[in-house]
Amino acid sequence: MHWTVLVVSGALEAVWATALDRSQGFTRPWPTAVFAVAVVASMAGLAYAMRALPVGTSYAVWVGIGAVLTVAYSMLTGAETVSVLKLLLLAGIVGCVIGLKLAH
Repeated sequence: MHWTVLVVSGALEAVWATALDRSQGFTRPWPTAVFAVAVVASMAGLAYAMRALPVGTSYAVWVGIGAVLTVAYSMLTGAETVSVLKLLLLAGIVGCVIGLKLAH
């Protein structure tokens, strides 16, 4: 259960990071509201996961998932360029997240 919550919290990190960008410095109400809800839910999930998982593993997985999903979303929307090197590096992060799960 803790791992599931951690993965969802990592996905919510991507949501709040994207909403933060779209809020344009908190000047747009809907993206600002999405940011606020997602950041609270993401942090709460991370805190819950840390009850049973080590802080280092929890944080690395949370950030890794959030980073990969944020970059992937940016690539899909055209806000960021796609390259083979970026895809390989993102795959490396995913591999490390899986490795941390297997090592736990």
